[in-house]
Amino acid sequence: PAELLPLEAEVRERLRARVARGHVTVAARWTEEPVRAGALRLNLARARELVDAVRELQRTLDLPGDVDVGWIVRQPDVLGAEPTAEPALDAAQVLGILDRAADALQAMRDTEGASLVRELSGHLAALEVELGQVERRAPDRLVAERDRLRQAVATLLDGGRLDESRLAQEIALLAERLDLAEEIARLKTHLAAARAALAQQDAVGRQLGFLGQEMLREINTIGSKANDAAITQAVILMKGELEKFREQVENLE
Repeated sequence: PAELLPLEAEVRERLRARVARGHVTVAARWTEEPVRAGALRLNLARARELVDAVRELQRTLDLPGDVDVGWIVRQPDVLGAEPTAEPALDAAQVLGILDRAADALQAMRDTEGASLVRELSGHLAALEVELGQVERRAPDRLVAERDRLRQAVATLLDGGRLDESRLAQEIALLAERLDLAEEIARLKTHLAAARAALAQQDAVGRQLGFLGQEMLREINTIGSKANDAAITQAVILMKGELEKFREQVENLE
């Protein structure tokens, strides 16, 4: 309503101080109470003019009849009500209503936030379980890759002499390319940071969104290095949990 436009800037500032992320739409409805009529006002001079005019008309045209009081008061400007002042806008009352609405919004967000934290913590726990599977499988995978490489070289030599020193170098290079220790360590760090953020009382939605991106990067790298069915399966499950995590983070302030 036009009456509330002068308060728009104040409303924006108050809500900006209460809501750190997302959009808020304020719908204001202004309901006016019925206006009470003012005191009756009798325009006696106008009534006399009307009576005199009617009687002059009767004398001039020789008309019968009397001047009726009911007719007189029905004429314009004879009987009316005093004008009443428009009610002034009570800014304090309007802003008080806004504050109560903001309090209700915050209470609802707190309840939903607590539920989201539990759900997000569940996704982090599932990620940690699958990461543990990767961490336990990683050493066995390197042994399997070493044996596979040794067998491949032996097959190519077809009974020839095997250069153990050269083979050891190739195995070391292969192990370096396939090593997941750094990715696992970074992913653990991101998971711990996400848990710490969820324990805060401040708005952490943006922080968790960034951590979600970093976790996805590490999971993708693990997947590209995997070359192992068990690790690949764990990566698929981690991606699914992380996708759910990131979707829920969008609802968190």
